[in-house]
Amino acid sequence: MAALRPRLLRTAAAVALSASLGACASIGADGGMTPVVSRVSLDLSKDTAKIVTAADAAAVKARVDRLLARPLTADAAVQIALLNNRGLQAEYNALGVSEAAYVEASLPPSPAVSIERVAGSGDLDIERRLIADLLQLLTLPRRSKIAETDFRAAQHRAIAATFRTAAEARRAFYRAVAAREIAAFLETARASAGAAAELSRKLGETGAATRLNQARAGALYAEVATELAEARLEVTTQREALTRQLGLWGRDLDYRLPARLPSFPRLRTQGDVEATAIRRRVDLIADRLELDALAQSYGLTEQTRAISMLEVTGLANQTRSAEGDRANPKGFEVAIQIPIFDFGRARSAKARETYMGAVNRLLEKAVNARSEAREAYAIYRGRHEIARAYQSRVLPLRKVIAEESQLQYNGMLVDAFELLTNARETVAANVAAIRAKRDFLLADVDFQAALIGGGPAAQSAPEPRLAFATSASAPQ
Repeated sequence: MAALRPRLLRTAAAVALSASLGACASIGADGGMTPVVSRVSLDLSKDTAKIVTAADAAAVKARVDRLLARPLTADAAVQIALLNNRGLQAEYNALGVSEAAYVEASLPPSPAVSIERVAGSGDLDIERRLIADLLQLLTLPRRSKIAETDFRAAQHRAIAATFRTAAEARRAFYRAVAAREIAAFLETARASAGAAAELSRKLGETGAATRLNQARAGALYAEVATELAEARLEVTTQREALTRQLGLWGRDLDYRLPARLPSFPRLRTQGDVEATAIRRRVDLIADRLELDALAQSYGLTEQTRAISMLEVTGLANQTRSAEGDRANPKGFEVAIQIPIFDFGRARSAKARETYMGAVNRLLEKAVNARSEAREAYAIYRGRHEIARAYQSRVLPLRKVIAEESQLQYNGMLVDAFELLTNARETVAANVAAIRAKRDFLLADVDFQAALIGGGPAAQSAPEPRLAFATSASAPQ
């Protein structure tokens, strides 16, 4: 019976090794990108790619050049960012690292080989050892499954990073175009205010305009000029923010932006935004997969907590005495590490607390996702109503006021002060309308991100207010 034990041990090891080799994974040609590309195409109708070779880089460069040859649109900006943003490429590299870790975890543990040679007084003793971690080998299928789940979670993290890059690129595009539109409007307003100030000065020389009215006209011109300087600075900062998102430099910096924000998109209606967010958000899917991996790891910890290490060593000795006698004994050695002080309870408690911490974080994130979806939808609808109100009511009424004020001023029914006051208010209303439309477009991006993932909008600095907006109706 004793003679059968080494044979049974070798047989068990061979069976475990063959089973583990059959479950070995391998590095894919796409670096784990297939689910990422498919999900991005489905939800964003855009392409993304991992740049690995010089041919990949050349293909991306050619496509980016074609997109930059025409004035940018929001969709073109998103497509360029998905292909050219190096931060996103780093996320894809992290996905490749996760795939390599999965493949590594699916391989059997490498054995250690040691050779010992002792000679003296004519005797020679050579000992050869082949050491294998049998516990790692026996638990290989479970560890490989855990690594596979982690890899799937990493794929969804890469999808979330792609969604986040797309959302930030679209936001940056809308901000840059809005800043350009505001600056263009203020340029026109400054020209009109300058003409009015010059006319008031000439009338003052003839005595037809008082010094007070001349000062009011000059103040309006100075205020609009100051706001234009602020707007031009905003154009520069927002364009650079967009440039960073697109990953552009060198000759590509001369890309062209449209003069105006795009027209209002079709208003989207959404039934149960909470259920949609819980079902589709990729960050929640990734967290659930990571929780699944932790659960599997906790189960493995429970199964092996009484044994921390199980090593099997194959021994082969070659001995030669001074008289020329030779001996070649063979055998094996089994080493077992047993946590005798707590029998693995500390390791088990650590795994359990780690798992429950992940459970609570996932539940918190699910609650937050529901709230974020409701909030994003409310902001989306509210911003739409505000922007539409400016376009359909405020601006048309401001146009009527401006025209009627000019007619009454020509008929000397109102003085120059009321005309200038209406001019101030018209400029402020037009700038506010552009910002309201921009805010609605940004809310549209945030709403989609709240449903499918992509992260919250980045906090921006407070916007400069028109210097004359709060005092437009007050007498000067």
